[in-house]
Amino acid sequence: MKLQFSVFCIICTLNVFAQSDDGFFVFDKISKRPIEGAVITSNPDKINTYTNIFGKFNINKTSISIKISSIGYLEMNLLTNTLKQNDTIYLAPSQVRLSDVIVHTKEGQEYKTIGNLDIKLRGVNNSQEVLRMVPGLFIGQHQGGGKAEQIFIRGFDCDHGTDINIMSDGMPVNMVSQAHGQGYADMHFIIQETIESIDFQKGPYNASKGNFTTAGYVELKTKNILSQNLFKLEGGMFDTYRAVGLFNLLDAAKLKEHQSWYIGSEYAFSNGFFDHPQNFNRFNLFTKYNGKLNQNNYLTFSVSTFSSKWNASGQIPDRAVAQGLIGFYGAIDSSEGGKTARTNANLQLLTSLKNGGYFKN
Repeated sequence: MKLQFSVFCIICTLNVFAQSDDGFFVFDKISKRPIEGAVITSNPDKINTYTNIFGKFNINKTSISIKISSIGYLEMNLLTNTLKQNDTIYLAPSQVRLSDVIVHTKEGQEYKTIGNLDIKLRGVNNSQEVLRMVPGLFIGQHQGGGKAEQIFIRGFDCDHGTDINIMSDGMPVNMVSQAHGQGYADMHFIIQETIESIDFQKGPYNASKGNFTTAGYVELKTKNILSQNLFKLEGGMFDTYRAVGLFNLLDAAKLKEHQSWYIGSEYAFSNGFFDHPQNFNRFNLFTKYNGKLNQNNYLTFSVSTFSSKWNASGQIPDRAVAQGLIGFYGAIDSSEGGKTARTNANLQLLTSLKNGGYFKN
């Protein structure tokens, strides 16, 4: 009995919020997906509440009207007597004017989520470079692009993930045991265009995040829904090329039923600027389904596979360059390199509770 209870505690996370049983929902008018973190201001008492992961919120019965706002959407004002229990309110996307941006946070908490808008405004070359958006964190690559980047944060040399916990859609990225070191966290299996938001916390060990959270944690969330199909070709110096495609597999009718399924793929190649061609190759394939089973349950399923191989530049002694044996971009062993691969499957069930909380399995 104790074992069963322990397993249940491990696989279930219960978040409880003090709210009434009556609830309403806020969704994106275009994508028909829930908007998490929308601010609901009730009048005349001026009390703020926030939508949860399902887009659900509750209001005081004494409220006469409410104002709904979220960054990237048109503000909406509604009279409460026009709303019925479990009504869905659709917000229209809008361009963000900096003069109109008001950031609301829960009392005593810092605003620490990097959203889709932040990612779009800052170009990145791969998913690991998204980490640079975390304040106080920087990375370095010293093995030709095939290895996990070296991570530094808060004065910690985290090596390749030993002292920072990294997750993607709740799935651990850090490998507990790996040839290159404990906690090795290679994020290159994530296609950067699929990232929707990044949550982070800098600080000592966090029990809710588990192992490796010595200097902090970073959690990435991939998109549940594609707003549109995407195909991109990129090219640059030193025979550097990249192609990526993201495509919806379900039609608009399914989207209205709160079901989405898309597939994405990425291929990257580069010879690099070293004397010996790097012949770097990386291939990614990712697919994700998100569907509303009923009023209180959402199912999310994703599968990804990744492979990469390259000839690395390696580490060279200063004396070899000083004596003219090799150039600054040369190599002692031009055949040095590696190959890596990873395959993931992730199944999640979110169950909404009447009190506004939810189970996540």
